[in-house]
Amino acid sequence: MRSSASVLHLDLDAFFAAVEQRDKPSLRGKAVVVGGVGQRGVVATASYEARRFGVRSAMPAHEARRRASHAAFLTPRFAAYRRASDQVMEILRSLSPAVEPLSLDEAFVDLAQAREPVELTDPGLRALVAELKAAVGAATGGLTASVGIGSSKFIAKLATELGKPDGLVVVAPGAEVPLIEPLAVSVIPGVGPVTLEKLQRIGVRTVADLQQVSVLELSQVLGKAHAQGLADLAYARDDRPVEAERETKSISVEDTFETDLVDRPRLTAICERDARQVVTRLRAAGLFARTVTVKIRRHDFSTQTRSTTLRSPTDSPDAVVGLARGLLDGIDLTGGIRLLGVGVAGLTDALQDQLFELDGPGVATVSGVVAAQVADADGVSGDAAGDEEADPSVADLPERPDRRWGPGLDVDHTEYGRGWIWGSGLGRVTVRFETWRTGPGPVRTFAADDPALSRAEPLPYRADEAAEPPAAAATSPRKSP
Repeated sequence: MRSSASVLHLDLDAFFAAVEQRDKPSLRGKAVVVGGVGQRGVVATASYEARRFGVRSAMPAHEARRRASHAAFLTPRFAAYRRASDQVMEILRSLSPAVEPLSLDEAFVDLAQAREPVELTDPGLRALVAELKAAVGAATGGLTASVGIGSSKFIAKLATELGKPDGLVVVAPGAEVPLIEPLAVSVIPGVGPVTLEKLQRIGVRTVADLQQVSVLELSQVLGKAHAQGLADLAYARDDRPVEAERETKSISVEDTFETDLVDRPRLTAICERDARQVVTRLRAAGLFARTVTVKIRRHDFSTQTRSTTLRSPTDSPDAVVGLARGLLDGIDLTGGIRLLGVGVAGLTDALQDQLFELDGPGVATVSGVVAAQVADADGVSGDAAGDEEADPSVADLPERPDRRWGPGLDVDHTEYGRGWIWGSGLGRVTVRFETWRTGPGPVRTFAADDPALSRAEPLPYRADEAAEPPAAAATSPRKSP
């Protein structure tokens, strides 16, 4: 823990939904839900208008629809989110070279390493954040951010949560422990659902309760390493540095199914497809992996993982597919599976001598394999499949439907111009013709196989163009931007 409040944490408010509202004028000020749009989908982000109806991240899509049936449910557009994220990260790096992105929408910044001296007092920090927020809004078309500043990562991130949305909370050195004592113990990093249940069994519900428990007693419940870490954080002791080059720790692909699957051959085919997609990402990042993991979620939402760790890293598709298939073979599928995922971890950019060879098509014989482990997940994972396209070799699998006309995705029409998918079904596609450059636009319906209509990449937001007066909405051929 530092002697000054010099760790800044920034979190873009309702990020995915805010980008959608920016790019779709007709949705501004309205309830927007981004995520899986099927019955087994999961909410990735909900706008604050949707949150007033109880919609939250990681909520099943069917429950979100029950609570906010009037909301716009949209397919994620990761290209648009990445562009906005890059703009924000560039602003943060202009402030300090020590920027540690945590995800597309949040990052830590070390103000002690700022490019220009920063006045680390409450007035100085507030003036700095006011300028930072203004720069973010100008660069991204009005996106807002919540900011927390404290003497450690833990306190800075907690401060951000306390100030949402569009807020700023500065925790002065010495005020950390009084701030966290009355809060629920779940605010401490590392206290997920499983750990929380164990702590509640011994009467620990608040941070103050945790302070009263000895490390020895905690060790008997959680294990020595975990116990010591929680004991330190209960007193705000956190010396983790801001790491400018935060390395990728894992890569994964997950599928959430519309109906529970029990057919092993079908699940095996999906597993193999996802494993190959993971390797594609792995190779694109120039990395090799030591650990292969298969994850399932059952009909009752219980989650199970199996992992195999190699002595030497690999980026071989056949090896990863063979290992993933072998792990799935060892899992009991009775009762049905609602989610299946494949992931790799233990990533490195250096390839050592190969310590495995293939005995046959997709069957790996591995030297030095650590025994597969089965564990319950301590936390909740959303659908990480994102915008992945189906492997053509297994394109007939029903679990990966045609996503060309997913609600919210960008399209272009040879006559009417740019717009986004309002809805589709029964061989038709309904499009709203508008972009961030226009006001709310008109709606038109076309045949799903209309050759004039095609998918398009998101229209990049540019602040210099946005300064110009908005173009008129499309009402006739090619008058939309």
